Amino acid sequence: MKSLLIHGGHIIDPSQGIDEIGSLLITEGKISWLGRGEATPPQPDYDVLHAQGLIVCPGFVDLHCHLRQPGFEEKETIATGTRAAAKGGFTTIGCMPNTNPPLDNQATIDYVKSIVATEGVVRVLPIGCISRGRKGQELAPMGELASAGVIGFSDDGEPAANSRLMRQALDYSRDLDLPIIDHCEDTSLTEGGQMNEGIISTKLGLRGIPAAAEEIIVARDLALVKLTGGRLHIAHVSTEGSVDLIRRAKEKGIKVTAEVTPHHLTLTEEKVIGYNTNAKVNPPLRTKRDIQALIQGLKENVIDIIATDHAPHTEADKLCEFDLAASGISVFETALGSLMSLVHDRQLTLATLIAKLTCDPAKIIGNKYGRVGTLDIGASADITIFDPDLEWIVDTKAFASKGKNTPLTGSRLKGKVMATISQGKLVYKDDSVRVEEKVLDKVNYD
Repeated sequence: MKSLLIHGGHIIDPSQGIDEIGSLLITEGKISWLGRGEATPPQPDYDVLHAQGLIVCPGFVDLHCHLRQPGFEEKETIATGTRAAAKGGFTTIGCMPNTNPPLDNQATIDYVKSIVATEGVVRVLPIGCISRGRKGQELAPMGELASAGVIGFSDDGEPAANSRLMRQALDYSRDLDLPIIDHCEDTSLTEGGQMNEGIISTKLGLRGIPAAAEEIIVARDLALVKLTGGRLHIAHVSTEGSVDLIRRAKEKGIKVTAEVTPHHLTLTEEKVIGYNTNAKVNPPLRTKRDIQALIQGLKENVIDIIATDHAPHTEADKLCEFDLAASGISVFETALGSLMSLVHDRQLTLATLIAKLTCDPAKIIGNKYGRVGTLDIGASADITIFDPDLEWIVDTKAFASKGKNTPLTGSRLKGKVMATISQGKLVYKDDSVRVEEKVLDKVNYD
């Protein structure tokens, strides 16, 4: 593999406190050199990717997505999902286990790994089930799953409703040093619910999902973490109350991390008006007040990371009555453009946004799966290059994902991924990005 110089970009790497114009060299899949300004690497032979005017940062790390394979290949496959991830700037993704069969044993984990090895274009880290078959009745073989290489345990799509089972899982999480990733939902309060409970749900005649349904389980989980000393990661936080609960828990030293999605940070329940099934998601889109609390939570590190919860569906899953429509949004390819609105509106700094997509999720998974989320010398060459100011229109026909289900269709976003490098390989490149072979000067380099 020939070396590649990414030349003249604005390098931002929060893991090292780097924020400057410079260049970096990729050699044999690793970052081998980083120079400031117009400095050039000591070796003479490399291709050049011109990055002037672009941001160069560590590859995005997403700890929550749905690749659907095995069992739901009509919605997404590992091949299409990883290509969509690459187009969105993601070089490491954690795939949820709500497949068919679920990822609740070593054989299913090995199957996913085998498909990734032959068809995937970015790093995929499987997440194992908490319970056998995701039925919430009996623990999955967590030790076996840990040995198979999972990065955590979740029954996502279903909450860990049984408190005794959740306690047992957290006990194992402490010993295995892997997080329990819980979908916090009291289903007795959400049964039949279609969207956020409030004025809009009443006007639309749709049964609402109260914020309390999430907050009750968040509070329970935090109490169980305090009891067990286990590792808890709260998925897709959506309410002001949840942020407050997590904040108080962290102040008490309780071991918890949390994530928020691009859609819960940027879209409100108003997107459902007109019975837009592409805005149906679980947890539901909430209010402007919730959004402000979530943003503040990010700034204070109460919420640790941003994760997509990329949930692709078929057209038939969404082209139906609202009550019958599947929940979920296809997010990989719109994530950066959505999130950059927070930077352009000066609600988040660019460095904070990049940290929440790179080094902060890398801290949660640790280095046992490779050094990700950094541009440090010797680390895997996982790099995202994007134009923070480029405006573009969301056209789902151009999606790499099979899932076209997004409420952002036709929206104008500002900020676009221009190239993605995964483990040293250029896995996505916009047509406007130039890569050229360096012509060696006729001198003796011996």
